[in-house]
Amino acid sequence: MSVTHMQNTNMSIFSASLRLNSQLSSPFLAQRQRQRFFSKGSLCFNNTWRHSMFVSGRPVLKDGNLNINGNDALTDVPANVVVKPLTNTSAFIGATSTESLSRHVFKLGVVKDVKLLCLFRFKLWWMIPRFGNSGSDIPIETQMLLLEAREGPTSDASADSTSYILFLPLLDGEFRSSLQGNSSNELEFCVESGDPAIVTSQSLQAVFVNFGDHPFDLVNGSMKILEKHMGTFALRETKQMPGMLDWFGWCTWDAFYQEVNPQGIKEGLKSLSEGGTPAKFLIIDDGWQDTTNEFQKGGEPHVEGSQFGGRLASIKENNKFRGTANEGQSEAISLKDFVSDIKKNFGLKYVYVWHALMGYWGGLVPDAAGTEKYSPTLRYPVQSPGNLANMRDISMDCMEKYGIGTIDPSKVSQFYDDLHKYLVSQDVDGVKVDVQNILETISSGLGGRVSLTRQFQQALEESIATNFQDNSIICCMGQSTDTIYQMVLVCVPTCDCSKRSAITRASDDYYPKNPTTQTLHIAAVAFNSIFLGEVVVPDWDMFYSLHCAAEYHAVARAVGGCGVYVSDKPGKHDFKVLKRLVLADGSVLRAKYPGRPSRDCLFSDPVMDGKSLLKIWNLNKCTGVIGVFNCQGAGTWPCLENAVQKDVSAELSGQVSPLDIEYFEEVSGKQWTGDCAVFSFNSGSLFRLPKEESFDVALKLMQCDVLTVSPIKVYSEKIEFAPIGLMNMYNSGAAVESVELISDGRIVIKGRGGGSLGAYSSAKPNCCLVNTKNEDFKFSGEDNLLTVTIPAETTCWDVAICY
Repeated sequence: MSVTHMQNTNMSIFSASLRLNSQLSSPFLAQRQRQRFFSKGSLCFNNTWRHSMFVSGRPVLKDGNLNINGNDALTDVPANVVVKPLTNTSAFIGATSTESLSRHVFKLGVVKDVKLLCLFRFKLWWMIPRFGNSGSDIPIETQMLLLEAREGPTSDASADSTSYILFLPLLDGEFRSSLQGNSSNELEFCVESGDPAIVTSQSLQAVFVNFGDHPFDLVNGSMKILEKHMGTFALRETKQMPGMLDWFGWCTWDAFYQEVNPQGIKEGLKSLSEGGTPAKFLIIDDGWQDTTNEFQKGGEPHVEGSQFGGRLASIKENNKFRGTANEGQSEAISLKDFVSDIKKNFGLKYVYVWHALMGYWGGLVPDAAGTEKYSPTLRYPVQSPGNLANMRDISMDCMEKYGIGTIDPSKVSQFYDDLHKYLVSQDVDGVKVDVQNILETISSGLGGRVSLTRQFQQALEESIATNFQDNSIICCMGQSTDTIYQMVLVCVPTCDCSKRSAITRASDDYYPKNPTTQTLHIAAVAFNSIFLGEVVVPDWDMFYSLHCAAEYHAVARAVGGCGVYVSDKPGKHDFKVLKRLVLADGSVLRAKYPGRPSRDCLFSDPVMDGKSLLKIWNLNKCTGVIGVFNCQGAGTWPCLENAVQKDVSAELSGQVSPLDIEYFEEVSGKQWTGDCAVFSFNSGSLFRLPKEESFDVALKLMQCDVLTVSPIKVYSEKIEFAPIGLMNMYNSGAAVESVELISDGRIVIKGRGGGSLGAYSSAKPNCCLVNTKNEDFKFSGEDNLLTVTIPAETTCWDVAICY
């Protein structure tokens, strides 16, 4: 790849005007030497660290280095780099040039001898993590960079002396930025417009930098700052969540691929329902639309990738979904008849259909009767040098070859409104919108990638909010900051401004036939969720319930806080796995937040370092949950030169602690003893553990476990109690809605779903009532495990435990 490295020493006077001398408060590891320093919000007295609320100071340029709290975060910063302080802990970083270009690569300074985590686009569509300790480890197209700094020279310093620095490349005007490193360990940022006619000689707000002593607070706080400053996106917590998230779903893609048909859909829905895990949410994926493909000739051998040359001929369904609702019916029927039929017969609550951002993979058919009103023109995608430096993708290769029938940007609002209004008329509830990053490759002559993405994204969101009732969209193939930072909606009279895209696919596709990608899938989503989870609910994609990695994927969804849907072929199900995810009424036990790696996993490679387990934490209403995964030894990360998988033993061990769960105070409350009841799904064992202590978990290749961590609380002088939830479910604690001491000696748990309700109890109760009916219970004095059976078909329950 050929890039231009811009340094302008003549701008030193301009840069110096923005170099501030102020007291800084949060540390970063010096690059040339490690020095003792104060951690953010801490003071050191006689080598003892004490928490302090006095925090001030900002990242500044000082003596050619990016300085934080008197220490150098970046060394050898070029003179054309500009730092603009924003808050007490954050700043914008940019640079200037003597040339006006549509693409610049600026050096920022040297990074080395520090743990780092990158999230980068390894394909045009998708991100994965990368781990390292110097600038040369930072890949091209990095969209988030997190660095760790510890007090002192040792690696076993306490967590209290650890701080973090976050770099987020942004959208600056009509330019989009990304980070990368070079062989000299220099951190660089690239700014590009995607249109040779849109040029600049400077980008002063290309990168946001912030620091703090809590990594998840740091990312969340940074995104809140950017949300307010940019005004082009909203945080996940402010958005309306689509109702489908809380119901079990089925997607037709891996079941049928493009051969999806009404009869096959009915067979799949029937087999899931008869097995006791009814799908309440359906995605009719690629294959339902009215398309043509001049590159696939009847009777000729299939050419791999030619499917991406197909184009949309009209917004209506194809012939497969007409005339097939009733056996022997000759006259054509509509998509509406089919959707209404399956909703009625299978109790579906939501039916979504798939479409690409440009209608179909190859866009719209130019000059067709059903598409001419949108004035499509054939355009051939051109990828940026950054994308070309990483991994090729067959869909992109084919679209470059066959071209894309691109909707006239001035007609895109009309296209989405027509399409979605038609789908609503057919009883469809929402859409999955794919191929979103394509805009950056066709933006030349159309205003550039940032502007074009904004125009399409706004049109899409307005149409969703206007036509659908439930913020009903799943975004896909859109893991680019062009899209992430522009998930915005200009309010229209008929919509609620909270209706902005709330779900985005957080990984490359689930590949059931590729055994080397199963562990990568889990690790990629968990790490991507650190960033994406602040803006959306990360979608973990579909999976097969009947598969060698089925439980592995199922557990990940159980702790992921995401929608749960499979893509099983009709009749090909493992109901043992499904019934650990899905209740009898078709609902799922969803955790509260996006599942993310525990703090001690942030800078360890769970796929290739040969020793680290991956821990994913989350919270429910009353409990915490940790999924532990052995991701080693099955596959290697793409885009690594000379990738070598380190030797992996047959079984790996790791430490797990209640402290791995962030924000545990949300469920612990004032009555907490400081101890936790920990339940292992794999072993069925329950034990008591102080919050600061840890225990060993040993897992073989592709094995996982789910640990419910429940705070033991004092409910009366004689009772210490902690709910475990439905022990037959992977995320057992999510079944518990509330726990309350009604009177002295009477605890009431409210929840939902049938199965074996477990709890830690310091004493044996006298009786247990389930919905006022006396039920038998078991109590073990050895581990203080109390179990009560909830009838299988019970939807909601009150369990009164009387002492």
